Amino acid sequence: MNLPADKNPKAIIDILYEDEDCIVFYKPAGLLVIPTDKNEDYTLVSLVNQQKQNTVHLYPAHRLDRNTSGVILFAKGKENQQILMRAFKEKRVKKSYIAFVHGRLKTPQGKIKIPIKDFYQRKYQKNIPAQSALTLYKVMDYRRDYTVVEVMPVTGRTNQIRIHFAKLGHPLVGEDKYAFRKDFVLRFRRTALHAAQLSWPHPITGKLLTVQSPLPQDMTNFLEKNL
Repeated sequence: MNLPADKNPKAIIDILYEDEDCIVFYKPAGLLVIPTDKNEDYTLVSLVNQQKQNTVHLYPAHRLDRNTSGVILFAKGKENQQILMRAFKEKRVKKSYIAFVHGRLKTPQGKIKIPIKDFYQRKYQKNIPAQSALTLYKVMDYRRDYTVVEVMPVTGRTNQIRIHFAKLGHPLVGEDKYAFRKDFVLRFRRTALHAAQLSWPHPITGKLLTVQSPLPQDMTNFLEKNL
C-alpha cells in the first residue's frame, strides 16, 4: 500500500500474518504508528483498528519511524501486548532491515557499538547520558555512490540505525536529521530504511514466527535508477 496524499481515513493496510493473538501489518512510509503530542490522529493504530473492527483492540508491540516502511507487529488485546513488549525488551525478537547508506562501507560486515542520544534527547534532555546501543550489519551490494546493507539492531533505541550509520560517516540516503542532505549527491524523498523481516515468539504458544516483507516500490525504483 502507498499512503494516499489526502490521508484517506479508509485506507487499507496490508496484512502479512494473522492469528487469534497477534497480527502483522505492512506499514507504509510516511505514516505515524501512534499519535504524537501534536494530537495527530491519522495513525497506523487508528487505521488498523478501524479496518479490523474487532471486539479486541489492536495494540502495537513496537514502533517504526514515520518514514520507515515494512513489517510491524500488533497484539490482540492488552495482555498479549505486554507479553510481546517483554519479548522485545528481553531481546528475544530478531529484526532485519534493508538500508541504503551513502558511500562505500570499508568492511563487508561488522558491528556498531556507540552510545547514542536521539534528536529529541539531544535538544531537550541534554543532562541525560547517552544510551548503550548495538547494531550489526552486513553489506548486500556495493553501488557507485552508496551501499545496500542488511541491518540487525540488537538494541532498540529511537533512531538507532540512522544515528549509528551517521556516526560512521555513512548516513542513510535521504537522511535530513542526523546529516546534511546538501553534503551528498544522492536524493531520496525519505530515509531509505525498510523493516524487511521480524521473528518473534508467539505470546501464547512460544513458537517462533517469522514474517518478511519485500522492498517497497520507491526503494526498488531507486535501485533500478542508481546502479
